[in-house]
Amino acid sequence: MKSLFGYGVTTKEIAKSGGWHIYDDNFKEICFDKQGNKLLPSNLFDENKSKLEITSPGIPPNNHLIKKAKNLISELDFYYNPDTFQIWITGTNGKTTTTQMINYLLSDVEMGGNIGIPLGKLDKNKKWVIEVSSFQLFYTKYAKPNIFVVLPLNEDHISWHGSFEEYKKAKLSPLKRMTKRDIVIMPKELDTKTDAFKILYENEKDLINYFDIKKTEFEIPFLLDELMAKAVYKIVYFKEKNLKNFNIDPHKLEKIIDSKNRIWIDDSKATNIDAALNALKRYKNKKIHLIIGGDEKGQNFENLFKYMQKLNIILYIIGEKRDNFINLAKKYNITFFDVQNVDKAVKKIDKNLKKNEIALLSPACASLDQFKNYKKRGEEFKKCIKSL
Repeated sequence: MKSLFGYGVTTKEIAKSGGWHIYDDNFKEICFDKQGNKLLPSNLFDENKSKLEITSPGIPPNNHLIKKAKNLISELDFYYNPDTFQIWITGTNGKTTTTQMINYLLSDVEMGGNIGIPLGKLDKNKKWVIEVSSFQLFYTKYAKPNIFVVLPLNEDHISWHGSFEEYKKAKLSPLKRMTKRDIVIMPKELDTKTDAFKILYENEKDLINYFDIKKTEFEIPFLLDELMAKAVYKIVYFKEKNLKNFNIDPHKLEKIIDSKNRIWIDDSKATNIDAALNALKRYKNKKIHLIIGGDEKGQNFENLFKYMQKLNIILYIIGEKRDNFINLAKKYNITFFDVQNVDKAVKKIDKNLKKNEIALLSPACASLDQFKNYKKRGEEFKKCIKSL
């Protein structure tokens, strides 16, 4: 018997091969899907009858299915083929943009993974450019990249992993499986023993110098993503290629001009502290009206508030649970409004925002307490601005 845990994008693609038992808390009775896979309530899983288990990456390690599983692997393991050249990208922020930039620069590649495209859809005869999350890496036992791009790591998904150390351990776990023929580009502060050839960096300048990059098109925070993509291109093709026609995805420091010619920034993709800090640093010389709050993911926000204390800033606190942010705003003497949701935040900012100021949605939190995902939160933000 082969088992799949969860019935999401990843497992549905794997299930197309047929012959699986799929366990999910949402299944209340036994039934079958169109491929003939058996769909079962999760309490019916019998670890003694299962020869193989693959989980949806988002299911945490304390879940009863994970605890019972004896033969658990990841999607990365299931589709791993040593003959397929693989470039993996991980980090706290910038993974998606870096992955997309590498895909844009390289020819004859397939892009997938955490970016939303299951590995089962990728052509094994082409190079793979894969965004890998800490969840995927936590469950991976065998697969490894040929080139591993590690962006800076900061606190994220602490409630899932249990600690920042466990989060880092998951992110860096491929290093122990990499060989002398593989290459890793990683922050110097994360330097870890590996057989792979290491390229260490502290900042963007280190990468520019190491790879002798002549021209850049993007500003911080996207500059690091650009340099990583150009570094990978140089490793593969020994030359430089520009990204001048590459477009950043929506909801990442996306500028919106309202009917009164004022600037609003949709940075809904900022689902953690580090991403919000990057946005604040970009606009630190302006007065900022910041929408903050949401699903905290177990993060410690003290340092973020310490930084904001130095800025000319007003907070508009959203989310189902706002007490932590309200208490921190009081502690650090930062002006705030308890607005509960995006709609009320935009209406309140509309009354206060002047032309030379910045209205910024950079919540430092996931959106799942009030929205399906960060994209829906960003779309709601834009809709509210448009209706002013």
